[in-house]
Amino acid sequence: MAISRDFPGVRALDGVSLTLEKGEVHALCGENGAGKSTLIKVLSGFYSRGQYGGEIRLRGEPVVFSGIRDAEAAGIAVITQELALVPEMTAAENVMLGREPVSRGLIQWDALLAAATGALERVGADVSPDRPVRELGVARRQMVEIAKAVDKRSEILVLDEPTAALAEGDVRRLLDLLRALRREGVSSLYVSHRLEEVFEIADRITVLRDGRVVATAPRSDWTPTSVVAAMVGREIREIFARPRTVPGATALSVADWTLEDPLNPGRAVLDRVSFEAREGEVLGIAGLVGSGRTALATSLFGLARSRVSGTLAMPGRAATTPFRHPAEAIAAGVALVGEDRQHDGILPQASVLENLTLPTLSRYRRSAGLLDDSSRWRDSATQMEALRIRAPSPASRAAALSGGNQQKVVFGKWLLAKPRVLLLDEPTRGVDVGAKAEIHEIVGRLAAEGVAIVLISSELPELLGVSHRVLVLSRGRARATFPFDQATPEAVMAAATA
Repeated sequence: MAISRDFPGVRALDGVSLTLEKGEVHALCGENGAGKSTLIKVLSGFYSRGQYGGEIRLRGEPVVFSGIRDAEAAGIAVITQELALVPEMTAAENVMLGREPVSRGLIQWDALLAAATGALERVGADVSPDRPVRELGVARRQMVEIAKAVDKRSEILVLDEPTAALAEGDVRRLLDLLRALRREGVSSLYVSHRLEEVFEIADRITVLRDGRVVATAPRSDWTPTSVVAAMVGREIREIFARPRTVPGATALSVADWTLEDPLNPGRAVLDRVSFEAREGEVLGIAGLVGSGRTALATSLFGLARSRVSGTLAMPGRAATTPFRHPAEAIAAGVALVGEDRQHDGILPQASVLENLTLPTLSRYRRSAGLLDDSSRWRDSATQMEALRIRAPSPASRAAALSGGNQQKVVFGKWLLAKPRVLLLDEPTRGVDVGAKAEIHEIVGRLAAEGVAIVLISSELPELLGVSHRVLVLSRGRARATFPFDQATPEAVMAAATA
């Protein structure tokens, strides 16, 4: 109760009080930077007593956590937005990490595998237990994290954006699982920017803004519009707004794009995919997890992990073989905003300035080999203002920014590079509705400038609302292309499951 937490120059939490009833799903909503993640870190024991003000009560009694293990021992399991998995370990080893069955000092591997397999099956995870986590995409890693938390048989689950990387089928399985756990008396604190999920699963909704509780009420007392207005202090119209541009000449032409499976020689992750993206157009790429969406974006950018064949052509550049590495793609005017900003979007320990100017360092190089730091500072400050990046200065560490502001830094570095083709893989994953609307504004502005945008999103309303055309992938093949007025959820899902 009355939880407060200060950082240098910022009060992240200001007297936040929240109750969680037994067998309740309580949704916590707010913009990035509202204090949600800080509150979760207090509840999880990440911030120990003395690092925050106020009191935590569990079953009516005050509790003090000295670390995460204390919170877990008390029955609180946390699924964080930035996944806490060990990449070199298998899915099974991650699920059972810290709880391995041991006999006479030795791990019982058969028992571990059986327990982990059961946990993965319970949450409906399509993951091989003996596969290293580093080989899994973000969505499957998220399912491993969920299985790990649920298998601890905790009384309280704290879920921070658990569906941000999941496809519709996985989302449905997770929500069904939470309903089953609710019937068993498990309580869930559910943090999500996807309001349709909040209104489907939550019993009560609390909104945070600027580190304070704006309101708490039963779900029936809220509407999506009133939640958004409480979150951002204003009403946001047309969250999913298609850029009002008329697509022009072809900016990117891809033909017979084929990518081998790095783990299964002879199998294709992508099989002869062909498409065109036009200037000023948003081309949406739809498909289920495993359809090849991310593999398409990364291989086009020169990041293929296995042999890729096919041709790509751009204005002034005849059809040629795939880019061998990202430097070639960048030189040709192609940029990629990847699905995992922590892994391939930003350098967390570097400054905002260093992140923003990384792809364009050659522009600031002086004759003596030194960098023109005054120009870098000026351009970074201009970009921060244009994108409304909330940070004290360009010297601020990227890791200190909220998820939405980190994502705008990723956009900002590519805007400075002035791309002709921008590949966006889950660009609004884990950001709030305010930041999402701002990102869509950026997309609209780029489209108006003639940039061709290829958009991948697991959030079907976003994909259909923003795209001029939608290309549907299924099992590595292009199944259909729909103009926006024919891209209904039913038509897209029918092609995605073909």
